[in-house]
Amino acid sequence: MSVAISLLRASHPEPAAGVTAVAVLLSLGLDRPVPGVIAAGATVLASQLSIGWVNDALDAERDAAAGRTDKPVAAGKVSRRLVAALGAAAAVVCVPLGFLSGWQAGLVSALALASALLYDWPLKATAVSVLPYAVSFACLPAFVVLGAGKTPPVWLLAAGALLGAGAHFVNTLPDLDADVRTGIRGLPQRFGRRGSLVAAAVLLLGATAALALGPPGPPAVLFWPALALALIALFWGWYRMNRDTTSRAPFLAVIAVALIDVVFLLISGLNLD
Repeated sequence: MSVAISLLRASHPEPAAGVTAVAVLLSLGLDRPVPGVIAAGATVLASQLSIGWVNDALDAERDAAAGRTDKPVAAGKVSRRLVAALGAAAAVVCVPLGFLSGWQAGLVSALALASALLYDWPLKATAVSVLPYAVSFACLPAFVVLGAGKTPPVWLLAAGALLGAGAHFVNTLPDLDADVRTGIRGLPQRFGRRGSLVAAAVLLLGATAALALGPPGPPAVLFWPALALALIALFWGWYRMNRDTTSRAPFLAVIAVALIDVVFLLISGLNLD
C-alpha cells in the first residue's frame, strides 16, 4: 500500500485531477455522449500521469540534493526506474486513447503530451520554459472541442495558453530558490519571485477576461462573480505562500481558477461561434 501511495504522490495528483476535471466538464458542456466523455477524460488523465511520473524520475537527483522529502522518488520510497517505466507506459497509452476522439483530436493530444514532456526535459532550464505550458494548455480545449466535432475558436485557445503560462510561473514559486541553487534557469527563475507573481496574476486574469470577452456579444452577467472568485482564489494562494514559501497553495489556486473559468463558461453558455 505504501508503494501505491508513493506512486500516486509521484504522479502529481492534484493537477492531474484538476486538468482531467476541466476536460470532463468541457466535454459534458459540448454534449458529448458518455463514451466520448470517458475517452476524453482517460486521455487527459493518462497524459497527466505520464508528465508527473516522468518529471519526478528526471528530477530525482536534483530533488534529493534540494532535500525534497515530499518527493517519493527523491526520498527513496519508490524506485526511480519504476516511476520512469510507468511514465513511459502512460505516454504510450495516451496516444491511442486520444485518437478515440477522432484523428484531429488525437494529433492535438499527442502534441500536448510531447510539448509537456519537452518541458520535463530539456526546456525546464531554459528561457523558453513557459512555451510548453502555453502550448499544452491551449491544446487541452482544442482536443476537447475537436473531439466533439467542432472547431475551437481562437479566444478559447488564447485562454488556455494564458492559463498555462500563468500556471508555469505559479508552479515554480515553492521551488524557486532550490531551482536556482541546482542550476535551473527557466523564465520564472530569471524573473524572480516578485516578477513571477506579477506575471502569473496578469496571465491568469487575462485568461478569465479572454473567456468573458472572446465570445460574440456582450460579456455574460456572470463574468463579474467569476472574476471575483478567481481573485479570491489567487489571493488565498498568495497569502499562503507569504506564510510559507514552499506551500503548494498557489498552484492549487491556479487549478481553482481553471475550474471557476470552465464553470463560468458552461453556465453562461458555451458559444463557440
